[in-house]
Amino acid sequence: MEPIIFELKTEYIELIKLLKLLRLVESGGQAKMVVEQGLVFRNEETKPELRKRAKIRKGENISFQGQIVKVR
Repeated sequence: MEPIIFELKTEYIELIKLLKLLRLVESGGQAKMVVEQGLVFRNEETKPELRKRAKIRKGENISFQGQIVKVR
């Protein structure tokens, strides 16, 4: 699966907003749920990112269900 390149125009974006904006989930409620369930990973970490409002900045990578998002 090709990585998604997300061009960040501000200092950061909250994790759940990124998932919703890229339509990796159908709603904000679903975004919160997948983060709570430990299905989202940040920067190739082995532990899931559990903070729903984690600030994602340029240079970071997010992984969800085999899809990688590269934030530029």
